[in-house]
Amino acid sequence: MTLFVVPTPIGNLEDITLRALRVLCEADLILCEDTRRTGQLLAHYEIKQELLAYHEHNEARLAPDLAERAREESLALVTDAGTPLVSDPGYRLVRACIENGAEVESLPGPSALTTALVASGMPTDAFVFLGFPPRKGRARTQTLERISREGSTFVLFESPNRLAKTLSELPGELPVAVCRELTKLHEEVFRGTAAEALDHFSGKVKGEVVVVIRGGTVSEALSFDEAVERARQYVSEGESPSRAAARAARESGYKRGEVYDRIVEN
Repeated sequence: MTLFVVPTPIGNLEDITLRALRVLCEADLILCEDTRRTGQLLAHYEIKQELLAYHEHNEARLAPDLAERAREESLALVTDAGTPLVSDPGYRLVRACIENGAEVESLPGPSALTTALVASGMPTDAFVFLGFPPRKGRARTQTLERISREGSTFVLFESPNRLAKTLSELPGELPVAVCRELTKLHEEVFRGTAAEALDHFSGKVKGEVVVVIRGGTVSEALSFDEAVERARQYVSEGESPSRAAARAARESGYKRGEVYDRIVEN
């Protein structure tokens, strides 16, 4: 039989295809992140099918058996919202089904990624999806440096609690679109620079957030001494020397370590 990968609404319950509803009605088993959340969606459309919790904490254990089961039954994979596998569980199961000879069908449908990208007003001919950015360390620094220098449109997911931190670590002049609560009652799309977005979202932020960034658009060319002075200015404003050096390095193209060594010199 088949594993059907079924996108579900990211907010507005009307954003589901007729094909998705038919597949959910006919499936022998529906795999979902949260049975309560998916149960609400199914109840809205009066669908009564067996549910099984399938999420990041059990997917490695369940995937082999479910892939075997998909050879004989019709399974539907959904997540809490949007398209499965896009920063959501499902990759292990899809791979296991392919390797086990089970059919895999991916249905088109809702995605916060494409919804935000189209609404942003940024170029869409070439874009890079980063998922949730690293929270700290070298991986985070490298990700932010890439955004600053590479001339692509970048799309990332961010938690409302970390949105301000991410905006503050981007060059202030980078164009961004912060898309919050897409398709929901309080949907908001803020378009401006990273500095303007930081000011706009300075208070408590609620809801799901997608950030679209026009990378590589920092036009100001700084000398090394100017980059060091900028880092020192950030320190005077309360940032740690390490963060100030990383921020100035992203904005100037110089190495973080070189800027850091200069600003900590006596």
